Amino acid sequence: MLEARNLCKVFEDAKGGEGFLALHDVNFRIADREFVSLLGPSGCGKTTLLRIVAGLLSAERGEIRDDGAAITGSGKDRCMVFQNFGLLPWRTVMDNTGLGLELDGADKRTCREKSQEALNLVGLDGFENHYPHQISGGMQQRVGLARALTKDPRYLLMDEPFGALDAQTRENLQEELLKIWSRTKNTVIFVTHSIDEAIYLSDRILIMDREPGRMKEEVRVNLKRPRWQFDVKADPEFVRLRSEIHHSLRGAEALAES
Repeated sequence: MLEARNLCKVFEDAKGGEGFLALHDVNFRIADREFVSLLGPSGCGKTTLLRIVAGLLSAERGEIRDDGAAITGSGKDRCMVFQNFGLLPWRTVMDNTGLGLELDGADKRTCREKSQEALNLVGLDGFENHYPHQISGGMQQRVGLARALTKDPRYLLMDEPFGALDAQTRENLQEELLKIWSRTKNTVIFVTHSIDEAIYLSDRILIMDREPGRMKEEVRVNLKRPRWQFDVKADPEFVRLRSEIHHSLRGAEALAES
C-alpha cells in the first residue's frame, strides 16, 4: 500500500513573495499492483505530486508512506518515465536502456542481459544497435519505458509519457503498456490529460482540482480486462464514465476560473 497523508507543497516566489501553494492536503491510497491515473486541469499539481512520490521533490507538510514506512527520498523501487524521451543521442538503444543500471554500478553483463530482456518486453528486439535519430518517436518512448523496466521497479511513475505522440502511435502504446503491465504487475501511477486514456488504462482515476491542487474525486473503472481484446471504448460503461469525468473536470475548471 502506497499512501499520501495530508501532503502540501509550496513553491517559493523568486522575488520573495508569499510563494505558490501547489498542493494542499492531498490524501490517497494505492494498492499493490494497481493501475491508477491522475487526471485534472493544467496546473493542478499532477506532476508535482508524482515527483514527490518519486522522491525528487519534498513536501512542506505531510508524508508519503510505503507499507507504513515513510518515503524520504528517491529509491530503486520507484522509476519515472517522462514525456520527454530523455535519450542520449550518442548512445545506442541498448546503451540507453541500460543507463540506469550502469549508473547504479551494475557490471556490463548484467546491463546487457537486463536491457535485452526489457527491449524484448517492449517489442524492440532487433533495434539494439540503432541510435535515437534512427527510430520513431514511439520507439524512443519504448526505450524510455524499457530503461525503467530494467530496474524491475515496484512503482512505475509515468508523467504523460504518450502526450507528445500522434494519436495512432499513442493508442498503440496504450495497448502495449497494458500488455506489459499484465506481465510485470508493477504498481503504476499515470499522469494524463486524456479522459479516454485514463479510462482505458486504469483501475481507478483520481481527479484533481487546482488553485490549490487537491483531490476532488475518485472514479473506479469496472471494465473487464484485458481491455485490448474487445472494443472497450464502445462499451456503454466506458461512455458513461467519459461523460461523468468530463462533467467533473468542467466543474473543476469553472471553479478555478470563478
